[in-house]
Amino acid sequence: MKEFIKTANAPSAIGPYNQAVKVGNTVYISGQIPLTPEMDLIEGSVQDEARQVFKNLQAICQAAGGDLKDIVKLTIFLVDMDDFAQVNEVMQEFCQEPYPARAAIGVKELPKGVQVEAEAIMVL
Repeated sequence: MKEFIKTANAPSAIGPYNQAVKVGNTVYISGQIPLTPEMDLIEGSVQDEARQVFKNLQAICQAAGGDLKDIVKLTIFLVDMDDFAQVNEVMQEFCQEPYPARAAIGVKELPKGVQVEAEAIMVL
């Protein structure tokens, strides 16, 4: 059985998808960009954008009954791989050891012209 996770504490989906889908004790969290729950785009440094991305991930994790510590796989998409270290610093503000498995992928562009996006898999 699939359970669709939705919270007002993270931005609504901007396309034909859900914020997250829970199957058993696994939660698949859709890619989060730096939109506030009110659908305002955070503009500024890559760190500012990354902080909002992690706030969104955290809100969705909590709505599904977990927290960032329950993420087992995190995928970060960056328009500029030179921002990798700065995003790592922000990740450490939100996540503690033991860290999840992770991939960082350089991409040509992201939705709404943002610099960073992240998706996650959480196990409760």
